[in-house]
Parts: sequence; structure tokens; C-alpha cells
Amino acid sequence: MLVKRAREEYGLGLNVGPSGIDSRPALIAEKYAEAQGKGAAFHAAVMQAYWQQARSIDDRAVLKEIAEQVGLSTENFDDVLANPAYDAAVAADVDLAHEYGLSGVPALVFADRYLVVGAQPYDVLKQVVEKVREET
Repeated sequence: MLVKRAREEYGLGLNVGPSGIDSRPALIAEKYAEAQGKGAAFHAAVMQAYWQQARSIDDRAVLKEIAEQVGLSTENFDDVLANPAYDAAVAADVDLAHEYGLSGVPALVFADRYLVVGAQPYDVLKQVVEKVREET
């Protein structure tokens, strides 16, 4: 259903990776990438790997390859994924999301006031944007 919806409503072709995976290694690797100034590039590459190339982003070899593609050092990559500081940063993000009441992805916050959780049709997002515009 998601693949059909993405194609029909947004003109996006998806080739989704496996479901039921543990995305935490990718999140930890992203914290490493952020610390190296390459967070946005790593994030985009991971999203492309999962959503367009159907790759398993819990596979350490896949993550290492992505890290290399965006110019990160991967010499001690297993140590990076085991780094308690990066894991704690991910845990803090998860805790903050729960404090905000975020229970799904994507979760979009408009004008620090309106929360839209989950993949929503374009019309829903448009209505929220229009409401925010009316209020400002």
C-alpha cells in the first residue's frame, strides 16, 4: 500500500528494504557522521539505501559502505557502532521524541504547534500549512 500511495500521490518510486529490522545501528552511525560534519549526507544516503535500493540498514557492512561513500573514516567502524556516547545520544533523541508525544515516523511539527504523525496524504499536509499561514 505504501509503495502504491507513494507512486500515485507523490510520484515517487519506492523499492523498500526489509521490514522488522533494527535501525539503531544506522542511528548510531548517523550520530558519528554528525560529529564529523557529514550527518546530512549520511542520512540522505541511508534513506536512499533503504527506500530506493531495498538495502538492509541494520547490516554493518552496508552502513560501513555508506559511511565510506560520504567520506567518513571507517577504519574503526565497529568501535563507532559500539560507542556508548553515540548510543546515549540516540537514546536521548528517543526519550525526547516520547516527551513530545511522537509515536511514529515520520513525525512533522508545524510552527511548534501542530503534530502530524505517520505518512499522510498531501492534502492533510497542505491543510496544516494553510492553517499555520492563516494564524501568522
